[in-house]
Amino acid sequence: MTSRSASPSMHPYDDMSPVAQAAYRARAASADIAPLPRAAKDDALLAMADALEVRTADIVRANADDVARAREAGTSESIVDRLTLTPERVRAIAADVRHVAGLPDPVGEVVRGSTLPNGLDLRQVRVPLGVVGIIYEARPNVTVDAAALCLKAGNAVLLRGSSSAYASNTALVRVLRDAVGGAGLPADAVQLVPGESRDSVRELMRARGLVDVLIPRGGASLIRTVVEESTVPVIETGTGNCHVYVDSQADLDMAVDILINSKAQRVSVCNAAETLLVHQDIADRFLPRALDALAEAGVTVHGDERVLAHAEGSKATVVPATAEDWETEYLSHDIAAAVVDSLDSAVAHIRLWTSGHTEAIVTTSQAAARRFTQLVDSTTVAVNASTRFTDGGQFGYGAEIGISTQKLHARGPMGLPELTSTKYIVTGDGHIR
Repeated sequence: MTSRSASPSMHPYDDMSPVAQAAYRARAASADIAPLPRAAKDDALLAMADALEVRTADIVRANADDVARAREAGTSESIVDRLTLTPERVRAIAADVRHVAGLPDPVGEVVRGSTLPNGLDLRQVRVPLGVVGIIYEARPNVTVDAAALCLKAGNAVLLRGSSSAYASNTALVRVLRDAVGGAGLPADAVQLVPGESRDSVRELMRARGLVDVLIPRGGASLIRTVVEESTVPVIETGTGNCHVYVDSQADLDMAVDILINSKAQRVSVCNAAETLLVHQDIADRFLPRALDALAEAGVTVHGDERVLAHAEGSKATVVPATAEDWETEYLSHDIAAAVVDSLDSAVAHIRLWTSGHTEAIVTTSQAAARRFTQLVDSTTVAVNASTRFTDGGQFGYGAEIGISTQKLHARGPMGLPELTSTKYIVTGDGHIR
């Protein structure tokens, strides 16, 4: 009897697990996609956008099952909001895909180049990363964002969303794969990692040699687990404990507007403000207005003693802050608040508690703005602008793959260039060393 290993009809991955098989197929697809011209990739992206709109009803129907299960399980409304897909949100996601199609293709871009003294022509050019794994929580829009950006940058993508969004992600990936295959590209460039258990996540994290890089998107626990347990290189995205500091020379009307937009425009996202710091010189004038505005927005304030002293007569719900509040990413209608003695005190507080995402200063002083931007070490430092602008779309990068809070390879909103690596091309004329 002929053994399985001796059969010429058997694929080399037939004895692999389903996750390894998916990774193997992704690796083959990435090799086919890498050399494609921009037009071929853009055609596939536009097909994806069209398919999302045509099959919106199927997507929303699948998503409704996930949302119903989440509510039955007592999931917080902020997480349910992240999970929910409406026809309007699907249209917005499709529009993001079309925007990505219109962006410049980073592949082949010459990062630097020169002719060496010996006559060799040296060029460093952008190339795809290869196979990108995305591990993320209940945000099905990430499924499409990641697929579009990875494909545009010439990569194959392995998508491992949370079990809470399994029906939504399955429906979305089915639509995307049909569109990609219909456009003449390998459908395996976009795959949902098989399985709903944590075992499939662990296997993906250990698929070194098949998967080139992992990008986790989600809460602190997920990110820490991927960073600490993965043998595949990880680009670390971080939680968003973002601060708004209102300086002694702030325009108070502007400060209120920026605070409310940063905190309450959408509370369930990583660039929402979670801490308010107010200079003591303007606390008497600013805090009563700020607390009333936060109350109107439905925000509960976790304040230090000096904030609590300004709460009398306010419409706001103000509770005493604990040490835990200063490090918390609420993702809800809550904000921590403190009065600080100086700009340097605000910086010291931020350095102690920040997650390194986004910090904002509101001030009319150029000197204060300059000092704040010099001393604060986060991915984004905003001057007289909302923290909500830290976003790939707002920065003009298209739908982002995530916001990296590390300092290697990529930092801040990750667009197309961050989904590439580089290689050197050396051209000679018979040169020998």
